[in-house]
Amino acid sequence: MTMCLRLRPNTTLSLPFSASKHFLKLNPKPSLSFTPYSHSSTSYFSSKITMSSSPTQTIEHIVLFKVKDDTDPSKVNAMVNGLSSLKSIDQVLHITAGPLLRNRSSTLNFTHMLHSRYSSKDDLNAYSQHPNHMSVVKESVLPICEDIMAVDWVAEDLQGPASLSPGSALRVTFLKLKENLEEEKKSEILGVIKGIKNSFGQISQLTCGENFSPGRAKGYSIASIAVFPGQSELEALDSDEELVKLQKEKVKEHLESVVVVDYLVSLPQSASL
Repeated sequence: MTMCLRLRPNTTLSLPFSASKHFLKLNPKPSLSFTPYSHSSTSYFSSKITMSSSPTQTIEHIVLFKVKDDTDPSKVNAMVNGLSSLKSIDQVLHITAGPLLRNRSSTLNFTHMLHSRYSSKDDLNAYSQHPNHMSVVKESVLPICEDIMAVDWVAEDLQGPASLSPGSALRVTFLKLKENLEEEKKSEILGVIKGIKNSFGQISQLTCGENFSPGRAKGYSIASIAVFPGQSELEALDSDEELVKLQKEKVKEHLESVVVVDYLVSLPQSASL
């Protein structure tokens, strides 16, 4: 069961555990172009197994795609296969791409996601500018997508493998904060998110941080990923209604809007939208 709290008319709240809406409206025919990542801009998109028994700094890279309606399934599969093939790039620690399990942000209607990890911002930059990456974006992504959203952050508290096991379930959350929010309040929100793992035993990994690539983040400045062993553990989290509600109450007054999506690692590659 999904819990939603009303922030104001037509706006709902969600953390790494439920649904949300915001007010972004897409242009009827948006024009997409590709800009490689730099320290001041966003890349579009990213396995090698890296194990760590203690916290280590990792760069999280999330891209959400809205595939055009009535796109030929073979072209959708080509996009997913092309993005997945980028695991061959040396700097990529982990990459997974495919259709969303669930989009809890109904106004955006994203259909697919890419999640990748890197050891540094320089590695993300190298991946972004790699010829293979540029080719996949140009030939397989841009022609079939009508909207793309990308967020990057430094995860300083990652424990366990950088590469996630097939069947792992992800809940990805982006937060848009109210204007002129004090830095103290931002730190408070990040602290609440980091503490979620202690309250929900189903979560095997949780990272969060401030977005450092605002160019395609649509104003969302804080992001998190909660990793679960599988779909059943993800769904069990939503069933704990009272605890979920308690966590939301701690931060709702500081939020303008929220994007939440659920995703399964290594789903069978399908063009189903």
